Amino acid sequence: MRHDPDRPPRPPVFSQHGVLLVDKPKTWTSFDVVNFIRARFNIPKVGHCGTLDPAATGLLVIVIGKFTKLSDKFSGQDKIYEATLLLGTETDSQDMDGTVTAQSDYSNVTAEQIKKVIAGFVGVQQQIPPMVSAVKKDGKKLYELARKGIEIERDAKTITIKSIRIHRIELPFVDITVECTKGTYIRTLCADIGKKLGCGSTLFALNRLKSGEFELKDAVTLDTIKTWEQTDLDDVLRDFLLKKIAKMNL
Repeated sequence: MRHDPDRPPRPPVFSQHGVLLVDKPKTWTSFDVVNFIRARFNIPKVGHCGTLDPAATGLLVIVIGKFTKLSDKFSGQDKIYEATLLLGTETDSQDMDGTVTAQSDYSNVTAEQIKKVIAGFVGVQQQIPPMVSAVKKDGKKLYELARKGIEIERDAKTITIKSIRIHRIELPFVDITVECTKGTYIRTLCADIGKKLGCGSTLFALNRLKSGEFELKDAVTLDTIKTWEQTDLDDVLRDFLLKKIAKMNL
C-alpha cells in the first residue's frame, strides 16, 4: 500500500489497561464502538460487557487490555434500563427496527390494566429469546436464520425481573424502568406485556442506565472520545481505576 501523506500517523500501541464507560448513541452497534476505540487509540485488546442493539442507547462497558479477562464477570451483573412501550403495534424484531406484523386497537386498555399486567412480570420467569438475536441454536445465530425468513423453536431461559417502575402512561406509550438479570430481552418483555394486554406491543425506545456497579452518569459520549488523544484516554482510565475499580471486589 502506498503511503498517504495526508493520513495522520498511527499512534504507538496503547499499553494501559482499564474500564471505559461509553454512552452509546443510536445506530452504532456495540462492536462499532469497540472497533472505533481499538482503531483510534491502537489498542490490541478491547471488548464490551453486554451487547446493546443498534437502536438502543446508554451505558456500554468497554474493557481494555488485561481487563478484557473480566468481561464475563461484568457482563453477568444485573442491569437497569429505561424503556418506552408502544401499544397496539407488533414487529418481527419486537422493536422499531423490524417490520410491522400487526396493528391492533388499544383504546379500551386502561391504566389499571397496564399496571396490573406489568406487575405480573416481576419475579423469576422463563423468557423465550427473539428470533432477531445473537442467541445460537445448533451453532447458528438466530438473526442469521431470521434474515432468511426462517423461524425456529427457541429454548426458554430463566431470567429475573427484579422490579418494574411505571413513570408515564400516555397511550399508546408507556414509560418504564426495569431492573433485571443478565440475558433479559427488554423488547421481548414489551412484546409479552402487549400479548397479556391483548393489543400487542413493541419496544419503542431503550436506554441502559446501569450495569452492575457501573452507571450511565459516569459515561462519556463518542463525540467526546473523538477529541481525545492517547494521553487523554490514559488519564481517564487511571482516574477511573482510582475512583471506581479500586472499591470493587474483583
